[in-house]
Amino acid sequence: MNRIIFHVDVNSAYLSWEAARRLQQGDELDLRTIPSIIGGDPNTRRGIVLARSSPAKLFGVTTGESIHQALSKCPTLYIAPPDHPLYSSCSKALLDLFDQYSPTIQPFSIDESFLDMSHVTDPVETAYAMRDHIRDQLGFTVNIGISTNKLLAKMASDFEKPNKVHTLFPSEIATKLWPLPIRQLYMVGPASEKNLTKMGIRTIGDLAKADPHELSRHLKSYGSLIYRYSHGLDSSPIEAISDHETKSIGNSTTLPQDVSDVDTIKMYLLALSETVARRLRSIDKMAYVVTVQAKDTEFKTRSHQKKLLSPTDNTTALYQTAVELFENFWTGYALRLVGVRVTDLVDNDQYALDLFSIDTVEQDRTLDATIDKLRQKFGDDTILRATFAGRDVKPMIGHIKEDDD
Repeated sequence: MNRIIFHVDVNSAYLSWEAARRLQQGDELDLRTIPSIIGGDPNTRRGIVLARSSPAKLFGVTTGESIHQALSKCPTLYIAPPDHPLYSSCSKALLDLFDQYSPTIQPFSIDESFLDMSHVTDPVETAYAMRDHIRDQLGFTVNIGISTNKLLAKMASDFEKPNKVHTLFPSEIATKLWPLPIRQLYMVGPASEKNLTKMGIRTIGDLAKADPHELSRHLKSYGSLIYRYSHGLDSSPIEAISDHETKSIGNSTTLPQDVSDVDTIKMYLLALSETVARRLRSIDKMAYVVTVQAKDTEFKTRSHQKKLLSPTDNTTALYQTAVELFENFWTGYALRLVGVRVTDLVDNDQYALDLFSIDTVEQDRTLDATIDKLRQKFGDDTILRATFAGRDVKPMIGHIKEDDD
């Protein structure tokens, strides 16, 4: 029996969540109705666009571009700063609502999820009911794609937006999928698009009608993969996450300019470690594995990881490990992005302290807890490490990303 899969995607998630909160607090202006973005610092006008409204899109504003570029296209653009705790809260509320519709849910990102809806008799009617339920209860809109597998459901949800329900069943592939530009096929990026265009493949239909042996010869296994995708073939299962348990926590930041000074890089690592460790403590978790990544000016990414003998949620311990890992692979080249990530998480009551460090560790954990309480009550700038005094690097940067897989 064919499965029925929903792919639910929040429309312009960060901006929608900010707009919904403001409306709930009594604001009359809906950010979604004016040229507006989420991203960067509204005062310094630095950073990148994380989300945009539909009116901003009409001015040519794109996600990922700099605030400066966006303002050059639309000088009256309203800029709202990111609020990642809000986004995590809204994402969780959405997952909780999904529990009313399906026991099998796979979060795909903070604003996307797959649901196995094979048990419903009328999937389209159910999708419209779910869409309206989300809008009325949570205050934001979603697109819902419906099909028999995850690939086609995701492709369907990317059709016309916002607040839409679309189907893309196998019988509809020729009419709905094949006319689309090749760039719109899942897993086809700008570089692949150029290569495929050189081969005379401009639409998904062109790819579906191409010689699969030629595709494999030119593009290896990737050619076989996208050929299958052009025919809507995907058998990947819904990988449900029990209770949406967090499996990893990470934070990364794009540097305001290329940086090759080791002391400055270490400050960024400290700021990232600070936010990751604080998030660990807020969910009563500790981590065994620490990973550091760095991206150079040519966009080449390098990373190292280490498994600790004992798990930690301590900022200093996490930072010291991050620096050690970074120094293991960095040779002095300029960087444009750095990141810190922790995995192999355990509850914070499931660790054993080393007999010779028990006093120091408990002192550090008490200090961390005190700092967390002060910041929660009075703001992140209430207490700063001396390292950041008089420097341009902020002590709490980037944004937390949590994964369930």
